[in-house]
Amino acid sequence: MPEKTYVDRGGESLDLSDEELSGLFRGALSEALADINNAGPVIILPPDITRYHSRAGFFTDIASCMLGGADQNKNRLGAILPALGTHMSMPPVEIDKMFPASPKDKFLAHDWRNGVTELGRLEAGWMEKTCAGAVRYDWPVQVNKLLVKDSGGFSMILSIGQVVPHEVAGMANHAKNIFVGTGGKEAIDKSHFAGAACGMEKLMGRVNTPVRLMFDEGLRRYGNKLPPVLWVLTVIGARSEAEVSRLNRSAGKTLGSLAVRGLFIGFGRECFEKAASLARKVNVDILDEPVSKTVVYLDPEEFRTTWLGNKAVYRTRMAIADGGELLILAPGIERFGEDLGVDALIRKYGYRPGAEIMRKAVENADLGGNLSAAAHLIHGSSEGRFTVRYCTAPEEGRGVTRKEIESAGFEWGDLREAQSRYDINKLKTGWNTLSDGEKIFFIPNPALGLWSEKGRFNSQ
Repeated sequence: MPEKTYVDRGGESLDLSDEELSGLFRGALSEALADINNAGPVIILPPDITRYHSRAGFFTDIASCMLGGADQNKNRLGAILPALGTHMSMPPVEIDKMFPASPKDKFLAHDWRNGVTELGRLEAGWMEKTCAGAVRYDWPVQVNKLLVKDSGGFSMILSIGQVVPHEVAGMANHAKNIFVGTGGKEAIDKSHFAGAACGMEKLMGRVNTPVRLMFDEGLRRYGNKLPPVLWVLTVIGARSEAEVSRLNRSAGKTLGSLAVRGLFIGFGRECFEKAASLARKVNVDILDEPVSKTVVYLDPEEFRTTWLGNKAVYRTRMAIADGGELLILAPGIERFGEDLGVDALIRKYGYRPGAEIMRKAVENADLGGNLSAAAHLIHGSSEGRFTVRYCTAPEEGRGVTRKEIESAGFEWGDLREAQSRYDINKLKTGWNTLSDGEKIFFIPNPALGLWSEKGRFNSQ
């Protein structure tokens, strides 16, 4: 398909309503289906519950209705394949919550170990040049087998998700949703390790990173083996207290704290570039001074592992002062890895400085054979520059204990004591001064942005 943008709607203060979003999306999907000139079934690729706030569930439900409805698109809903990557499969309760109006019999679980195929490879020389010598291996361009034209028989891939700063790719989504979200072990391992080797503080919040160029090149070379991909990309921002108050008064009901600041839909890369440009303005919070005490809350329905919860580390590290503290309120943390094998590696090696993990990956076959885990361990380390304190309240037979937290390289805190001092229902997003004079910076959801002291971000 030639590049075409159907929806280009975004602004830093824009607050798109559900009615506007529905109208824009329905119109774009109808046009795209007509443009591909193929009446075959469509496969939808939304994120999983860990990207609940992306509004992907909203769009998936609309698409399911349109593709399975009574009009000219009847029976065109082929499958819904959440782009899990290495995350746990979605249980029925999560599917019901995120996709309440989509037919449950259409959902498939991505098998990142056995359900993928290789479209081709990027040569080691290309990788070495693109990553400025940080890695010297080739990279497989892998996707779920169903996405290949001759395999799944789909006329179009509908890829839905949020563009937001990301620790591996720089900005999340677009081709990453295909090559990581439905990729296999080798592709995920090597792409994540490339990001860690290049240095995530040089990548986060930026568009044309080495890892992004890998995804782009994979799509350029081998995208002809896939059906046309229609990208549906949102940019989500936090409403200010004034916005929430004004909207609640006018609506006569309680509205959430998140606003859709942008919606971009199209074939090709242009819609991603526009979304990423807006996300950099909306989701990157540049602070005038470093933060001595950062308090981050992890919603227990969204963050059940440190694999996901460490967004609190990734997204705030450039804002934290040398010798500062990151206090993570983590009521839902049950283990370290989404995958049990990765969980065991995290427990064995812990979150240690990058140079140490790099060395251990060379010396130990189990870690060297799971480079995404090695990358994750590097990402989760403060490199000794600040303290990371996970606050948990393990119950009998459930949860992560103090011993486990400390053995993984973090400090531990008592969740109940921490919550009594840092009441998330009373704290405002951003700077707070407590009654005893302590100054903290509070973040209610680290997945929604990137925070940096201005000198650290601008100097990269």
